[in-house]
Amino acid sequence: MQRYFLLFLFALFAVLPGTAQTNKQIRSLQKQQSALKKNIADQEKMLRSTKKDVNSQLANLQVISAQVEEQQRYVSGIHSELTALSNDLSTLEKQLAALEKDLNDCKRKYQRAVSYMFRNRMKFSQWQFILSAKNFRQMYRRMRYVTEFSRYQRAQGRIIQQKEARVKAKRDEIQAKRAEKNRLFEEGRAETAKLESRKQERQTVVDELNKKQKELKSSIAQQRRKASQLDARIDKLIQQEIIAAEKRRKAEAEKRRKAELARQAKEKAEKERAAKAEKAKRGKATAKKSSSSSKKSKSTAKKSSSKASTLPDDLASKRPSSFADPDRALSSSFAAQRGRLPMPITGSYSITTHYGQYNVAGLNGVQLDSKGINITGVAGAQARAVYQGEVTAVFTMGGLYNIIVRHGSYMSVYCNLSSASVRQGQQVQARQTLGTIARDASGNSTLHFQLRKETAKLNPETWLGR
Repeated sequence: MQRYFLLFLFALFAVLPGTAQTNKQIRSLQKQQSALKKNIADQEKMLRSTKKDVNSQLANLQVISAQVEEQQRYVSGIHSELTALSNDLSTLEKQLAALEKDLNDCKRKYQRAVSYMFRNRMKFSQWQFILSAKNFRQMYRRMRYVTEFSRYQRAQGRIIQQKEARVKAKRDEIQAKRAEKNRLFEEGRAETAKLESRKQERQTVVDELNKKQKELKSSIAQQRRKASQLDARIDKLIQQEIIAAEKRRKAEAEKRRKAELARQAKEKAEKERAAKAEKAKRGKATAKKSSSSSKKSKSTAKKSSSKASTLPDDLASKRPSSFADPDRALSSSFAAQRGRLPMPITGSYSITTHYGQYNVAGLNGVQLDSKGINITGVAGAQARAVYQGEVTAVFTMGGLYNIIVRHGSYMSVYCNLSSASVRQGQQVQARQTLGTIARDASGNSTLHFQLRKETAKLNPETWLGR
């Protein structure tokens, strides 16, 4: 009887695995979806030019394409969440079936025990069963049996109630999950319709641009010339900064070398003074002592002199260097932030031009080649530093400001600013405003952002956190 009781308790408190990990996955997906939804809502506030010139339409196409990408990620996220919910529902239904089976087994055993007691109670009452014992010891054992059996029945009744509550809770959970799945399914249908609408809008712009092939090619060629001039200027300034940094490094090394030589000269002078003082002291001692004691004094003086000469070197070997390498430390801390750097633009944004060479979807023979990325935000958006560093260059080209910030051996470049709020040589902190971003042909603010490690060009998207 006690064994059955322990089994029922184990069945009551056993945890059914499988839902914790799925729930964590669903919560993570929901968090990502919430961020994407907010970003899409912010992107919809971006102005779109109604002008029909090629530059405006090309800028509009880039904004719409970025929004299509975001919408596609959102729809894909909904599908992933639906898949996770379906898996969760399947697990929950299996758990419910196990709970119901366990509950039915428990009820059946309880009913069997009650029926047995009822049938036998017609013949004997509990007191008759106890008083019919042959001796006092048997009577005591029967009394204990009756007490334990009654307690066992009450415990089984409570277990059944608790199992029924668990079954009800599991059914409610399944019902809630199904409702969430239905809601998400409807949301997915609505967002898919929005995605198709945006794709159609993009196709309309693409068709209009394809009709203006001559103007389009001329516009893209002009943009390439400007980008090449800008990249050449950036490359030159970065090369100059690398040379200047190497000169600073050599000057610092020379400074350390001279300081080390001065330290050694000072220690040598101190040793010589100590040796002279010791020699003078030995001379006085020799005049007062005998020749035998003089030899002993010389031996002692030699040991003392040797100890005095070696002590500064020992201390010098333990002396910490007073010159640190701040550039190396800054480079290491910057590299550790890969994938977590803040966006170099304030407010809502869309990445409208990607890094490297790629074809523009839908446009015949149009290939873009970017050494960085374009980030489009609302009018009035500000450029901000992605990490602490020093402003090494603030220059203008075509009436627009461009800023280079050095983070050790890394360089971040911010282009297409209508104004600059920092100066060359200024130390800046992460997220500090650098200037106002100029408007593009569509009326939005578009920042061109590059990332370098010395002369090597890096893909900023792999370094920025989104």
